[in-house]
Amino acid sequence: MCGIWALFGSDECLSVQCTSAMKIAHRGPDAFRFENVNGFTNCCFGFHRLAIVDQLYGMQPLRIKKFPFLWLCYNGEIYNHLTLKKEFDFDHQTKVDGEILLHLYDRFGIEKMSSLLDGVFAFILLDTANRKVFLGRDTYGVRPLFKLLTDDGFLAVCSEAKGLIDINHAMSTPANIVPFLPGHYEVFDLKQNGKVKSIKMEPFHCCTKEPAHAVYDMAERLPTSFDEETVKSNIRILFENAVRKRLMAHRRIGCLLSGGLDSSLVAATLVKLAKEEKLQYPIQTFSIGSEDSPDIIAARKVAAFIGSEHHEVNFTAEEGIQAVEEVIFHLETYDITTIRASVGMYLVSKYIREKTDSVVIFSGEGSDELTQGYIYFHKAPNPKTAAEDSVRLMKELYLFDVLRADRTTAAHGLELRVPFLDHRFTAYYLSLPEEMRVPKNGVEKHLLRDAFKGLNLIPDEILWRRKEAFSDGMMSVKKSWYTCLQEHLESVVNDTQMEKAHKTFPHNPPLTKEAYYFRQVFEKNFPGRAEWLSHYWMPRWTNATDPSARTLAIYKPDKDQ
Repeated sequence: MCGIWALFGSDECLSVQCTSAMKIAHRGPDAFRFENVNGFTNCCFGFHRLAIVDQLYGMQPLRIKKFPFLWLCYNGEIYNHLTLKKEFDFDHQTKVDGEILLHLYDRFGIEKMSSLLDGVFAFILLDTANRKVFLGRDTYGVRPLFKLLTDDGFLAVCSEAKGLIDINHAMSTPANIVPFLPGHYEVFDLKQNGKVKSIKMEPFHCCTKEPAHAVYDMAERLPTSFDEETVKSNIRILFENAVRKRLMAHRRIGCLLSGGLDSSLVAATLVKLAKEEKLQYPIQTFSIGSEDSPDIIAARKVAAFIGSEHHEVNFTAEEGIQAVEEVIFHLETYDITTIRASVGMYLVSKYIREKTDSVVIFSGEGSDELTQGYIYFHKAPNPKTAAEDSVRLMKELYLFDVLRADRTTAAHGLELRVPFLDHRFTAYYLSLPEEMRVPKNGVEKHLLRDAFKGLNLIPDEILWRRKEAFSDGMMSVKKSWYTCLQEHLESVVNDTQMEKAHKTFPHNPPLTKEAYYFRQVFEKNFPGRAEWLSHYWMPRWTNATDPSARTLAIYKPDKDQ
């Protein structure tokens, strides 16, 4: 996890602009560098480092003797960097995983380079020899990237939008700041005055297609039959492979554990592989909630079962309410369910940063979108529609769950790893027959659960535990924490404001006082930037006005809680 920032063609003095780069300092607490580009006085890079791989040469922009004309700033991890180095016989100068980008680009060009990267990344690559600037972002946007481009060709890029909102430029019209599309790369011509012109924006990978790097993967070629036992075996092989490749780190690894199916599978597999790889420390797991919450109780059972060093962070509704404004600032969104779920994740990340030495944090994001885990999938009219909605959710992850997971951890200088979003694992799962992936016998994610049945990896009651939204499961079944928030906001937002909400906020007007308050806080921090969110996250195929599963008629809490 790092913070990257770059300007091309700045009209304003760089020493003034670089204060904007400091707004993402939380992403890289270990070191900071600010560097001008030789021969282009109005171009520069800013980099905040979180040291995970290669302590000595890990500073950026990364430049090597072999390619003095290339400058690379990237945030991410390339899990197959050693495999590719060996495959193509590259001569590396450093141990930095990102160096592979320079060699791949030099040999194959930008498109093939991007498609061969197995990992999570956002990159800014400058080629002064060919006068080109390239931007790119991983398939699901696990690593964030925003860009600002003015009509006269001034380009500013940053890991988070807050590093761009105060950038000065010479145009009279305000410049749009947009999230860079996941799974794409963009090519710019670089003019002598440092300004740029966009000449190409192309996808390099779509989540439903097997990635180009799969042929070089550690896991063997898998049998292609859709026989149920074969499919379940393939799911296990690819999931374990996804966790194993993510063990690449010089810093301590931990895992978020809500006690739900997804985080429990990740934590159990992580503990198992850590023993196999002979890691020198026990895996720490972390859960957050009030003392009687379903999540805390379930996580405790899982941690005892898998033998992790377990930490429980106690959470009260008051703490949640107090943290909301800070959380919205870090998230840069006003989406209701994202904010609710982020509060717990933000507070548990704060605990990890302050009280432990774990820095690389595994988590279960992406599974619900991939395996049709949301309760509303029970209402899907048919398997084809359900499969289409699953792909839609995958493509929108960067606006919702992946955004939450990145910002809440990066706010505290932690690095997130999400094995369920492994390119090969997701492509395989989405290639399975549609009817195999739907809820079965009244249980969502039936295929995933069934694949891990009888292995004694996690307790059976957890393997078959119903879906509980993170923001719901943190408090007792009697009352979700945001119900307390809603009660608190009754007096904060008045009825007159609600009546005028459509006029005050014409784009995505808030329908509840909670949504109105979130929007107010967002507008205070990021005025006029409401278009960063195209739509609210809501369940499908049901007349929902609230994103919580607990408000759906199909929600049935587990009896024993």
